[in-house]
Amino acid sequence: MDPAALAAHLTAHPSITGKRDIASAARALNLTGSAPGAPGDDAAALPRPEGGWDLLAGEGFIPGFVAHDPWFAGWCGVMVNLSDIAAMGGRATALLDAVWAPDADSAAPLLKGLSDAASAYGVPIVGGHTNLRAPALGLSVSVTGRAERLISSFAAQPGEQLIAAIDHRGTYRSFDNFCAALEAPHDRLRGDLSLLPALAEEGLTAAGKDISQGGIAGTALMLAECSDTGIEIDLDAIPLPAGVPLARWLVSFPSFGFLLTASDAAAPGILARFAARDITAALIGRVTDGTCVTLTRDGVRAPFWDHAAAPYLSLAPESADA
Repeated sequence: MDPAALAAHLTAHPSITGKRDIASAARALNLTGSAPGAPGDDAAALPRPEGGWDLLAGEGFIPGFVAHDPWFAGWCGVMVNLSDIAAMGGRATALLDAVWAPDADSAAPLLKGLSDAASAYGVPIVGGHTNLRAPALGLSVSVTGRAERLISSFAAQPGEQLIAAIDHRGTYRSFDNFCAALEAPHDRLRGDLSLLPALAEEGLTAAGKDISQGGIAGTALMLAECSDTGIEIDLDAIPLPAGVPLARWLVSFPSFGFLLTASDAAAPGILARFAARDITAALIGRVTDGTCVTLTRDGVRAPFWDHAAAPYLSLAPESADA
């Protein structure tokens, strides 16, 4: 698929367009990137008087996903929240869950998935909310954490390298969810997440996001809009798991996946850190001036999305007075 055709495919993909719901909620709540906690980041970051940051994040899950695979939904409730904290350069401290189900038997696999993942990652579930008289299964999970130095969606700078770091040691579990966590040793899961705060604390990166619903393409767009930059993605530079087509990989939700930006000097060290843990990391593009995310291949360029012309999350800090 040439860059123009791929851009058109991505622009219309539900995993990309679904993220625009965030803009509607942000408008209703009068939120912008300048609000406390910087909405648009992977977690709200609140400065601590003694230094560093408290982090707060939460995830709600699509009912169809929860009904289709409740144990895995419970596992993901933990996993994606811990990824959000790591993406901010933080370490998670506790989880809270909210579960709705028709009865205790229906809730059991969902709760088992939550418990199994909390044990695997070593982060306690400390409370939450339970309703066993609901018409259907439902799940949301929240997390707290701390960071000494932040990785932020609002900090990418033109000229920086764009790095994709994704664990390829997995398979698709359901929909476009690429899971490399279920068979991994627990100490490896914990050590892999600890890479992100280490990179932040050593000053190797200050900007990035975890790759979530929307995949590499949607996450790059969110990063570009929050930072008020463009991003150029070299399609040929993106490593692919065996047998996975590029069009699917660009919208896939990996269990461990991050986009980071870095200077030319810092990028090799970041790549080496991930390589040392057998995580696939590569330079896949650059942060640019302007407001467009562009796809390139063999010298051919195609615009994917111009966030100035068509706002995506509508959470850029400069819109605070709009």
